[in-house]
Amino acid sequence: MNPRSNEQQDLAEHRGLLITFEGPEGSGKTTLIKAIAELMTSRGEQPLLIREPGGTAIGERIRNILLDTASEGMCSETELLLMVASRAQLVREKIAPALAAGMIILCDRFADASVAYQGYGRELGESTVAPLNKVALGDLEPDLTFLCLLPPAEGQARLVNRATDRLDRETALFHEKVYEGYQAMAVSGDLRFKVIDATASPAEMLAATLGHLKRLEHGLLKYL
Repeated sequence: MNPRSNEQQDLAEHRGLLITFEGPEGSGKTTLIKAIAELMTSRGEQPLLIREPGGTAIGERIRNILLDTASEGMCSETELLLMVASRAQLVREKIAPALAAGMIILCDRFADASVAYQGYGRELGESTVAPLNKVALGDLEPDLTFLCLLPPAEGQARLVNRATDRLDRETALFHEKVYEGYQAMAVSGDLRFKVIDATASPAEMLAATLGHLKRLEHGLLKYL
């Protein structure tokens, strides 16, 4: 047996794991993340839960500007640059150190959100978003991304009893374009993306997600 292959396998067993969750408003991804985190914690893992925009002290201040309804006049390019600024801080302050420490990271939205929201929703295009994401991420990429897909009309209906932010209050057309972006990812052929039917119950969404996680060969997930 090649000793180098053993070394590579050992590194794979001990490196961290970045799992991101994407989806339109009201898709239930935050509830899903909490359920997965609780399960992992009950089985001896201590996952790091983070969100975008935000996740750091600087990022949370940026988040407040982005989502504040008082920021209604924000132009699309400013929105994108603020999203990327928050992401760059999150990668360097939280994600990179956690991966180096061999942790599981569960991230509520990440770089794909800018493709959907600013690339498609704001019609800036992937060609504008991609190089800025590259600046923020460097060579980093999620190990797995769950796309919680829910038709925009149903998502907006779920927000009726929830305090809404600037993006929640966007037009139906904007949310349709965001959904189109996520649908494009779902059919892209990229194996990183796993589609979760967000019209299902929370328990069904959790079961589907765990099914994908169990098929991901990684030492940190061996107890799931």
